[in-house]
Amino acid sequence: MPVSNSPLRLYVPDDLGVGLTIPLPTDQSRYVVQVMRRTVGDPILLFNGRDGEWQGEVERADKKATTVALSKSLRPQTHEPNLWLLFAPVKRTATDLIVQKATELGVTVLVPVITTHTNKDRVKAERLTSIAVEAAEQSRRLTIPEIRAPIHLTGAFTNWPDSHSLYVLDETGTGAPIAQVLADFKAQQTGSGAFVMGPEGGFTETELDLLRALPFSTFVSLGPRILRAETAALAALTCWQALCGDWCSSIE
Repeated sequence: MPVSNSPLRLYVPDDLGVGLTIPLPTDQSRYVVQVMRRTVGDPILLFNGRDGEWQGEVERADKKATTVALSKSLRPQTHEPNLWLLFAPVKRTATDLIVQKATELGVTVLVPVITTHTNKDRVKAERLTSIAVEAAEQSRRLTIPEIRAPIHLTGAFTNWPDSHSLYVLDETGTGAPIAQVLADFKAQQTGSGAFVMGPEGGFTETELDLLRALPFSTFVSLGPRILRAETAALAALTCWQALCGDWCSSIE
């Protein structure tokens, strides 16, 4: 199988700068050498969420200890709209999809919330972080979203930041149309936003009452059809980016 001419793009925690040599951990070294068949001199792009994106070349190709020599900066670090997603974990495949696509759609913080109807109350943050890292690498994103520890819905809004508007994805049909709500948000330039979505089976009446009582919450509707949890999350995030997020900006 021929090797693609497209440079690999990898996330690393190290500081990045011209002339630096970056050692890759064993799992990345194995991926670069054995899976992608890169060798000395092949280009690799690195980013760390702080220093932008850098071009480098494989200096040492070893399945246990590959190194990359950085040569120049390709993109500076840029500001991202602060967009959160609080989601009730569903089945594993659907939860993985939510994390992957939310990363591609620019979510900055992902918060698993435990509700009465949550199908799964054990979330492996390490696995979800790996999914987010891979999605960021493939989507040219310059950061990795923060994935927080699971928290019960009743405690998720303690010390809620004043700058964040909370939008509840409402399957009961009582919410305002999402396009209207987000257009108002953009016009008011009120700061950052967050969506909260329920599990399969939806929120209970008690949980809906809790969410309605929050002074910073607005219930929004995603239309007349009943959407699966993962579909609802991606639809809401797409609306956000199209109406008031970074899709409104020119491509770098």
